[in-house]
Amino acid sequence: MQTGNLLMVLAVMIGVAYFLGHVRATGLARPLGGIRHLHSLPFYFSMRSALWCALPALLVMGTWLAFDDSIIRTMVLDTLPADIAPADESARNLMISQIQNVASGALPPSFVDPQVAAAAERLSRIQSTNTMAVTVVVLVLAIFGGAWAWLKVSPEMRARQQVEKVLQWMFMLCATLAILTTVGIVASVLFESLQFFGRVPFTEFMFGLQWSPQTALRSDQVAAQGAFGAIPLFVGTLLISFIALLVAVPVGLMSAIYLAEYAHPKVRSFAKPALEVLAGVPTVVYGFFAALTVAPFIRDLGESIGLNVSSESALAAGLVMGVMIIPFISSLADDVITAVPQSLRDGSLGLGATHSETIKKVILPAALPGIMGGILLAASRAIGETMIVVMAAGLAANLTVNPLEAVTTITVQIVTLLTGDQEFDSAKTLAAFALGLMLFVTTLAMNVLALHIVKKYREQYD
Repeated sequence: MQTGNLLMVLAVMIGVAYFLGHVRATGLARPLGGIRHLHSLPFYFSMRSALWCALPALLVMGTWLAFDDSIIRTMVLDTLPADIAPADESARNLMISQIQNVASGALPPSFVDPQVAAAAERLSRIQSTNTMAVTVVVLVLAIFGGAWAWLKVSPEMRARQQVEKVLQWMFMLCATLAILTTVGIVASVLFESLQFFGRVPFTEFMFGLQWSPQTALRSDQVAAQGAFGAIPLFVGTLLISFIALLVAVPVGLMSAIYLAEYAHPKVRSFAKPALEVLAGVPTVVYGFFAALTVAPFIRDLGESIGLNVSSESALAAGLVMGVMIIPFISSLADDVITAVPQSLRDGSLGLGATHSETIKKVILPAALPGIMGGILLAASRAIGETMIVVMAAGLAANLTVNPLEAVTTITVQIVTLLTGDQEFDSAKTLAAFALGLMLFVTTLAMNVLALHIVKKYREQYD
């Protein structure tokens, strides 16, 4: 049985265990001749039965599937004769790939060594046995777990405490996994970045004014060391993000104020979903729009008034990116403005303030934490955008604050450096991790600043 089918069968068994637990609990609560009080609600008895049916089976299944593939590969490779046995890791990977292709039918057995064909047959047999074994073990554990939980149901059982304790441990495990994942990501990026800074000085990377990571293949070639000054990338990223926020923040905030405070309910029911549709448009579509419509329009408009405008400019990318992130600000700002207590509005109006004065001096300050959260989300989205920049602003790492010239961003350069077959021991490839680390630090600083602003005003208006 395939993993997907096994999960479906297991889900059905969990549902059955939940139902049977509920039936037994309600039966104990209403015996013949009277009513018996349960310590917990029947829901908790049902949840306890479902958890005992699910958790042991899923734990064994996850552990099994995590290690069975590597164990099967080792078993198959160990049976190969010494004359064709792989000598190193790359040869092992090539051999197991060949065996798997033969076993799956993608490669005819006549095209490979007979020993490899025999290993493919062994692989198929072991995989079939493994699939059958994991199916039987998981289903047996689910049945026995559900049956044991069902038999242990009694009116005096503290089912609610048991279920809540299990859920508490599950929530803590999920939180721990999230934290460990973050730590792992940071550690991996930091490790590769330290390798990069071992080859390129940190001061050159942080304060260099030229970015040209195209290193030569031989040390005697021209520009063999490359240039890894990241200042042009930082300036380009901030320039495009600033233009995008300059468009998105006023438009998004004013749209939110209109929808929350002025718009008729019929207009709001149509305008709000229509505005949020912008968030669902793929970024490549925005990139096409920027490259084929906005950029030529800006170039033609600039030339008509005597300006020299590049065919790929930061202004074109920033304008289209600003349109893209409008829903992030508008939707969140609208939600937090709507969530401001009506008592604040009534108090302001009761003191003689007009509607506009109430919005400026009461509603917006009270909703400022949520508005700042929306602006922060939009800024993070703008900083991390890649496709629009590639298609509308180009790849040139120019150190300029002129929005009419071509620039590039950190994310675009990361994609460029890691595209294609790359060696992860070269400064060119390791530079991508250093850029990722700097982007992470920048985003973290923005989060700290936004949290400081949110905390300051939340203390004032709570």
